[in-house]
Amino acid sequence: MRTSDDKLLDSYSQTVSGVFQHSSSAVVNIEVQKGDTPAGGSGFVFTPDGFILTNSHVVHGAKRIKITFIDGRKSEAQLVGDDPHTDLAVIRVGLQNLNYVQLGDSNRIQVGQIAIAIGNPFGFQCTLTAGVISALGRSMRSQSGRLIEQVIQTDAALNPGNSGGPLFNSQGQVVGINTAVILPAQGICFAVPSNTAKLIMTELLQYGRITRAFIGIMGQNVVLPHGIVHVGKLPVESGISVSGIEPNSPADKAGLAVGDIIVGINDQLVSSIDDLHRLLTNYSVGHPYILTIIRQFEKTFVRIIPISNQE
Repeated sequence: MRTSDDKLLDSYSQTVSGVFQHSSSAVVNIEVQKGDTPAGGSGFVFTPDGFILTNSHVVHGAKRIKITFIDGRKSEAQLVGDDPHTDLAVIRVGLQNLNYVQLGDSNRIQVGQIAIAIGNPFGFQCTLTAGVISALGRSMRSQSGRLIEQVIQTDAALNPGNSGGPLFNSQGQVVGINTAVILPAQGICFAVPSNTAKLIMTELLQYGRITRAFIGIMGQNVVLPHGIVHVGKLPVESGISVSGIEPNSPADKAGLAVGDIIVGINDQLVSSIDDLHRLLTNYSVGHPYILTIIRQFEKTFVRIIPISNQE
């Protein structure tokens, strides 16, 4: 006699198995040559004409990229563009009419939903692991040092080689790009959300790089003395102390000086370098903005025009 638990298990198994059967042919094994050391990871085809999404740290600096499909086909791939700040990259193979998967809306996922990962851990090609979405809205640092926002946490087992592979929902849509695990913890794994990937890959496909606003300072987080917070009526208790300025940069042209403490840009508070990075990512290049700074214990304002980080 079948119990309700049996029916639940059957339904779960059918869901997970269905995602694998529908999507696994779009997941690829990536082998790269960096110097004398071979490395690898995973990726997935997101267009029928051979565009593949993966992690930046998998392919960045690679001299050669080779792709293997689940059916054994192999192909050389070329780097279209990568963004170390979000750990995302697009590569392409010269093949047509490929099976591909679609990116879903990562804003719609909920804690407790089924999470299905397909990748190539330790070279074991097209391995499936399943679990749940453990948490949302996490932050983690990319290898460049910037924060990646809205990161998805899952307990679907990930291992070296899973990097760049897809994290699916129960409908077979990619909601995350697997990027990191915490060692030696078990069941704490992270994925870059698909909505971030959509924005990044669109710009990589068009320009091969991500353009971010740049002002040209070196700085460090500092705690503001209580007197400055009180006298300046500041809604923050920390800011960025400017420790260096690049010659001819926007900061140099705006008259920023070493020792200035940045606490705001336009009407947005800035209490840390991460805050400034986040705001500059969203701000337009070539448009003027107003920095709120503390200079010699007094609050003042500086007009600055960010330039492209590529200039």
